[in-house]
Amino acid sequence: MQSDRSHIQRLTEVFSDLGGTFVTPPAAIAARLKNIKAIVFDWDGVFNDGFKGEGLPSIFSEADSMGSNMLRYGLWRQNGALPVAAIISGEQNLTARHFATREHFHHVYLGIPDKREALAHLCATQNIKPENVAFVFDDVNDLGMAAQCGLRLMVNRKAGPLLQQYAIDNDCCDYIMANCGSNHAVREAMEFMLGFIGDFDNVIGSRTRYDGEYKNYLEQRQCVTTQNFKIDADSIIAAD
Repeated sequence: MQSDRSHIQRLTEVFSDLGGTFVTPPAAIAARLKNIKAIVFDWDGVFNDGFKGEGLPSIFSEADSMGSNMLRYGLWRQNGALPVAAIISGEQNLTARHFATREHFHHVYLGIPDKREALAHLCATQNIKPENVAFVFDDVNDLGMAAQCGLRLMVNRKAGPLLQQYAIDNDCCDYIMANCGSNHAVREAMEFMLGFIGDFDNVIGSRTRYDGEYKNYLEQRQCVTTQNFKIDADSIIAAD
């Protein structure tokens, strides 16, 4: 027990020094992670800064791509099964769909005004519960869904101190990240969760060696065919 406490204390110092804010006590975050079977990301403002222009695509970084993959590998090691991975966005974002397909996420939901509906659909189709979901998000339209999830990581935006306080006061976040979407917030989320799972070094070491265990995970991941969904007449349906 002492070593567990020391590990949690060290991680608390690391992420606090980085600039992260713990809303839920670190030991409780570590306990919640034991029940996480799915990771869901918002897109705009999470994988990027959220800026857009007519005819201009959004972007993502390979550092965040590797982060999402290492997190899924860590959850696979923890649970003995491939974690569900999804993107839920309020916009029709083809880059998000491209990323999800390339990375073999299970679901991508685009153009969803009430993300709680997508969460309910994801849980029903993947046989999980909201408390099994870790959610990485950044803005107002994410809060309803965040309130229902088991672990909530909010991307930092220094322009939104009142929104952050609202999320804290209304039990919509467990940790506010140090970094914004344009500065690899997804990578921070990966290191944070893997650190509190307690398997960061083993995950990175296994991937570095490209050993049999990692290859087994990757083979399973590559078998996932991404399913695309949209909203139609207040129902979630398959998208082309």
